[in-house]
Amino acid sequence: MSPKTISPEKPALRAQLRAARDAFASEGSVAIPAPQAFVDRLSPGMTVASYVPLGSEADPALLTAAASGRGCRIALPHVIDRATPIRFLVWEPGAPLVAGPYGLRQPDPASEEAAPDLILTPLLGYDARFNRLGQGAAHYDRAFARYEAAWRVGVAWSVQELPAIPADIWDVPLHAIITEKGMSWHNA
Repeated sequence: MSPKTISPEKPALRAQLRAARDAFASEGSVAIPAPQAFVDRLSPGMTVASYVPLGSEADPALLTAAASGRGCRIALPHVIDRATPIRFLVWEPGAPLVAGPYGLRQPDPASEEAAPDLILTPLLGYDARFNRLGQGAAHYDRAFARYEAAWRVGVAWSVQELPAIPADIWDVPLHAIITEKGMSWHNA
């Protein structure tokens, strides 16, 4: 498969996973906890990139609060369009956000850019090998390549797990997954 060819299974999987995520979220609000293994990884001065959930995405608010409580600096993604790489801009929890493309809420574009040490990542699907399926714009895969040393943590609902995610050559696996049921990670 050439690097420009996307796995044909991915569009169908995205639709299936959006439906599962929407159905799960519609059953009631479930918080994504901040597991002790996650909190133990945090240290004062770290930059933690979080996100503001869109639609039925799992909300990382408790993870963001734990990071802030441990003295970490919080950054949020700033998206311009599909082709432009995302930037992570420093955000003070509770500070106003501006409207971005695709219905996103993000920091003012004049905010300071930060290099994250840990990236909390929204996703549509994941598997036990820590592969993730995103929205398809490759924003996070490009961010993972740019910030290779950052710890990559997917945040999702447990219903978003699949036996296997088809991975393209540019897909970058996660280091950990946190769901409402807890956290799993590998030592890489």
